[in-house]
Amino acid sequence: MKLENNPNPIIIKNFTTESGAFYPVINLSYQIFGPELHTAPVVLVNHALTGNAQVIGENGWWNDLIGENKTIDTHKYSILAFNVPGNGFDEVIIENYADFTARDIARLFVEGVKFLKIQQLYAIIGGSVGGGIAWEMIALEPKLTLNLIPIATDWKSTDWLIANCFLQEQILKNSSNPIEDARIHAMLCYRTPESFKLKFDRTINEELAIFNIESWLLHHGKKLQKRFQLASYKMMNQLLKTIDVTRNSDSFEVFASKIEATIHIIGINSDLFFTAQENKDTYEELKKHHVNVSYKEIKSIHGHDAFLIEYEQLNNLLAPIF
Repeated sequence: MKLENNPNPIIIKNFTTESGAFYPVINLSYQIFGPELHTAPVVLVNHALTGNAQVIGENGWWNDLIGENKTIDTHKYSILAFNVPGNGFDEVIIENYADFTARDIARLFVEGVKFLKIQQLYAIIGGSVGGGIAWEMIALEPKLTLNLIPIATDWKSTDWLIANCFLQEQILKNSSNPIEDARIHAMLCYRTPESFKLKFDRTINEELAIFNIESWLLHHGKKLQKRFQLASYKMMNQLLKTIDVTRNSDSFEVFASKIEATIHIIGINSDLFFTAQENKDTYEELKKHHVNVSYKEIKSIHGHDAFLIEYEQLNNLLAPIF
């Protein structure tokens, strides 16, 4: 059984963000794939920056990983995915993006899980900002899931990541082509010099009389501009900048001491955005605090985007968990 975009979002009333902004109503839309809720273990999938709750199906962004007889098998698991409020997929826009942090979205997702009467998730899995929100969720509710699978992400936004998000925000606020120009910059963060060399090797697009790397970047900018809204980009970029499980509260030691889930960290050796070294440092810190944690790595020249490219490796790393 597969349920498409749920026409009835969860209504969350009287929500105050960490920054003190009050929202009388927030609509939390979601989709469910596979068996009906409460008939199978539930896997929550948190989408990345330009993603949404359409995890599988015609426009599904993780069809290579999730589905019938796939690594995360929709015969065995119910798949739940929320839209980040303001991502635009459900036509809801939040203009005051600075009101929100990744922790606020984690709070909304936790509310959603409770509203659906799910006692405990089998796993929370997410890549990039979606994985950061997953870290925030177990900071809020240590018993929420049996397994946490953060991919190409970390429990905090580093100075390097914050700097790139700051530049993204400047482009989004000041450019005459904000979405296209921000996307062009972002692609430089998502890939690596080696990946570009392999793909383009300084070749020329004869028709446009520019380098192929330039035409490729222009293509990605235009493509995103057609399907993404400016307010949504600003919102998701803000969340990426504000991941921090220790925000306004516990030290990392206290956070680690509360963890009950088994944590399966998956890094990418060439990730320029959430570096492998940061992931390894997180692994070592958690081991010190006797957390049940493993670290595995995708080997790729493609950088941060490798979690959306190297499906064979990702499937092999995830198969033992599912």
